[in-house]
Order: sequence, then C-alpha cells, then structure tokens
Amino acid sequence: MLHPFKLPKARVAKPNYSFEKRQRELAKQKKKEEKAQRKANPRPADDAEPAAGDTAEPGEEPPEAASPDSAGPGGTAA
Repeated sequence: MLHPFKLPKARVAKPNYSFEKRQRELAKQKKKEEKAQRKANPRPADDAEPAAGDTAEPGEEPPEAASPDSAGPGGTAA
C-alpha cells in the first residue's frame, strides 16, 4: 500500500566549480599585482622589521637602560 503523503527526496546542492575557479584566479591575480607593486616600490632598509630578539617598541627604553629616577624592584622612588 502506498503512503498518501509521499515526501520528495531532499536534493543536495551541486558545487559551482566555475565560481570557485574564478575566485581562485582573482585571488592569484591580486597577489601577483601586489607582488609587482612591492617590487616597483621597495621599502628602505631602515624601515625593515626588527630582529627576533628586539621586542622593544620605538621610543621605548629597554629595561636595563631605565632612568635612575625610576624605582626598580625593591627600590623606593625619591
């Protein structure tokens, strides 16, 4: 006996490969243009990122070069 309320089968969305491919191509093209722009306008050497051991921000003194007026651990401020 057939069921009077037969439900249709759920359909799974089919992937849109052409859209995905186009997005990859656009991303690749953008990356290539950015690289060409970086090569055309290189940064000066003094603006390079600091070395791995240098974590001090510009204008910030390292802990061992702190001013003598500041109170250190266990010290008192004048």
